[in-house]
Amino acid sequence: MIKRRIWILSIFALLTALAFFVAAGDVAPGTVKQIVPGVWFREGEIHTLGHCNNAIIEMKDYLIVVDANFPSGARAVMDAAKKVSNKPVKYVFDTHHHGDHAYGNPVWTQAGSITLAYKGVAEEMKRYEPKRWQDTAKERKDVGELNLANPEPPKQTFDKSPFILKDDTREVRFYFFGWAHTRGDGFVYLPKEKVLCSGDAGVNGAYNYTADGNIGNWPKVMEAAQKLDVTHVLPGHGGSGGKEVLEGQKQFMIELHRAVEAAVKQGKKLDDIVKKDGTKLVSTSIQLPDSVKNWVGEGLPDQVRDAYEEITQHKPIGNVPH
Repeated sequence: MIKRRIWILSIFALLTALAFFVAAGDVAPGTVKQIVPGVWFREGEIHTLGHCNNAIIEMKDYLIVVDANFPSGARAVMDAAKKVSNKPVKYVFDTHHHGDHAYGNPVWTQAGSITLAYKGVAEEMKRYEPKRWQDTAKERKDVGELNLANPEPPKQTFDKSPFILKDDTREVRFYFFGWAHTRGDGFVYLPKEKVLCSGDAGVNGAYNYTADGNIGNWPKVMEAAQKLDVTHVLPGHGGSGGKEVLEGQKQFMIELHRAVEAAVKQGKKLDDIVKKDGTKLVSTSIQLPDSVKNWVGEGLPDQVRDAYEEITQHKPIGNVPH
């Protein structure tokens, strides 16, 4: 009887572990996958909770988490970190200023972590906040419950790229390659393990938000990232992958810009290439090649509008009032 009970408990423990850690292949959002020893990837529940992806990186005496997430996502990642290691989370790196990547900052700092980012993240917060925070607080319970008038900027920033953290076990480099998704886009690179966390500058799927971006410069940022020796790409949204994620992201922006520019040269107006239902853009006549279909989704009409405004006004869409 005792042996049988031990056996049942052992099987239960194994199944629990398998449910939490997935070594390879597709994983359900909210589960954790080990990428290489000491590095884990948690795909966020973007479609149900709005959470971004996170990476957990184990150093000798502490952990680094990539992206603060929304407050509810921050708490979920805290729980995940405790399951992979008993070391404290010392640093949380914001890849950019958007709410699903940085609004969880106060949750982390209250727990004793240091939030870290490229200086452009703090500058973007000054540019767009507190309006976005206050609007989000009305829609999201986890943000509203913090009872704060403003988002919390990163506690520590750097202006020279790369910023490096290293110890006897691992080296982690934090890069800024230029303006793509936002003016503060940060990348996290582990040279020995050949792992790159690309934030929302490099996503895997139809998750591109372009309104704060620089569509024309985006491919150059991806080219800079491609110069790194990379085997594993952990994007801000979508599943983990390899170098093909960076190439696909780059080509999507190239094809988007190329197709819209061709329409502009044909004399087409914005109303000729996108259709509205009230104030919402619902369709576009612009079609992109199948080679980038992984990045094409319901947001394409908005991306086409942003590319059109960027091309016709001769400045990044993030600098166009809207």
